[in-house]
Amino acid sequence: MEIIPERINLASYYLDRNLEEGRGGRTALYYRDRTYSYRELVLLTNRVGNVLKDLGIEPEDRVLLVLNDSPEFVTAWFAIVKIGAVATDAYSFLQIKDYAYFLEYTRSKAVIADPQTAEKIREAGRSSRWLKHILVVGEETPGEGFLSFERLTAGASDVLEPEDTHADDVAMWKFTSGSTGEPKGVPLTHRNSIYNFLNYARRVLCYNEDDITLSVPKLFFGYARDAGLVYAFGAGAAAAIFPERSTEERIFEMIEKYRPTVLINVPTMINKMVAAAKTRKRDVSSLRFSTSAGEALPAELYQRWRETFDVEVLDCIGSAELYHCYLSNRLGHVRPGSVGQVVPGYEAKVLDADGREVPDGESGVLWVKGQSAGLGYWHAYEKARKTFQGEWVDTGDLFRRDADGYFWFVGRGGDVIKVGGIFVAPLEIENCLLTHPAVRECAVTGSPDDQGLLKPKAFIVLEDEAAASEALGRELAEYVKGRLAPYKFPRWVVFIDSLPKDDRGKVRKRELET
Repeated sequence: MEIIPERINLASYYLDRNLEEGRGGRTALYYRDRTYSYRELVLLTNRVGNVLKDLGIEPEDRVLLVLNDSPEFVTAWFAIVKIGAVATDAYSFLQIKDYAYFLEYTRSKAVIADPQTAEKIREAGRSSRWLKHILVVGEETPGEGFLSFERLTAGASDVLEPEDTHADDVAMWKFTSGSTGEPKGVPLTHRNSIYNFLNYARRVLCYNEDDITLSVPKLFFGYARDAGLVYAFGAGAAAAIFPERSTEERIFEMIEKYRPTVLINVPTMINKMVAAAKTRKRDVSSLRFSTSAGEALPAELYQRWRETFDVEVLDCIGSAELYHCYLSNRLGHVRPGSVGQVVPGYEAKVLDADGREVPDGESGVLWVKGQSAGLGYWHAYEKARKTFQGEWVDTGDLFRRDADGYFWFVGRGGDVIKVGGIFVAPLEIENCLLTHPAVRECAVTGSPDDQGLLKPKAFIVLEDEAAASEALGRELAEYVKGRLAPYKFPRWVVFIDSLPKDDRGKVRKRELET
């Protein structure tokens, strides 16, 4: 494997290196009806970097991006890292209180935002001691208190030397999903990113310069930004991006327009695309594979996707704590329902409550080791001590490993339900329900019965909403009872129009329980 030098800047590594290796004229980015070459992106990135430096942004300062997917997002993100500052980002459809949290938590000196978000940022920033500048993308005269991103970059120099950063300098923060509270930032270094790229993107996904990536999740989400943009550039490949929210129709349109070879996907969209293809045939023949992450991909859904599109899906799992994916399926070696094997360069073990490795086939907590592990959690010392333990990261997730080294997700540590003294993984019940033809999506939680004892409760989104009835609820409960251990069947079945999900596509089970 390529040796990571002590002094390295990941923006230069992923972006500038393409000019040094003769790819300056190659298309790097597809956006609407425009293409951007690597040379164009480097020059635009340099302009943004010089603007930020002129505004007083220095190495290690945090800058918050609140942008829809666009060339401005791409060049701003790389520019922040190139000048040695720290890139942080947030979804562009949050509330003022959420932006106030991010501003206070990151202590960002500058924010780069879309026009529709800028006013929220200004309101949120009124109480911030740190925020100095709000740059607005897409408006020449953005109004009092704002700076025009276009006007400033148009007048800036396109020559910029990358900051002489150490491999272990912080380049970015990634945020936890916030499933147990407010999102926590994990400071990640230049080394963390490049290490995962070399092992996952190069050795598992086998990215090459002829690839074109397309991502379902938006670029603020680290999974999408890395696999759908940064890693593509690292391989000299191209990325296709779009600013609108992702819908199945939009994804089909993008595939047919740009002919990507790699689709960065999530189970929710996989399900929607399969359902949409029942009524209209779509051409996805350009794809050599799709990835899936964010939540476990049920074997039944994997099979329906393969039968519908004849495109391989490489389910994987990663986390902010370990930068990106550390377990993944591989082309030609997919085991449906599993999240694959250990990514090269990483180690994984499954431990019981006493810290002993469990035999293959038994469930326990997954621990992972690799040089992409972050530096901890910002302002969460006790939580960091429990998670980052020496070279190992305690993921808190329950897994089992089979005799062939494939890992199977059992459930989040906090998700597991204790029924009659026996632990039950909601995922097992959910996967069973998904095999019933009436079920489109589902989520299972624990709910107290009349005696205060927890029992499984199923929330079901039907293929046909009109089919909802007490009789169907009883049928689904019996369906589970006949296929799993009897104590695992859902005592209650609730039909709902849709499952509440966060901005990363994960089901918000706490909202179902209230």
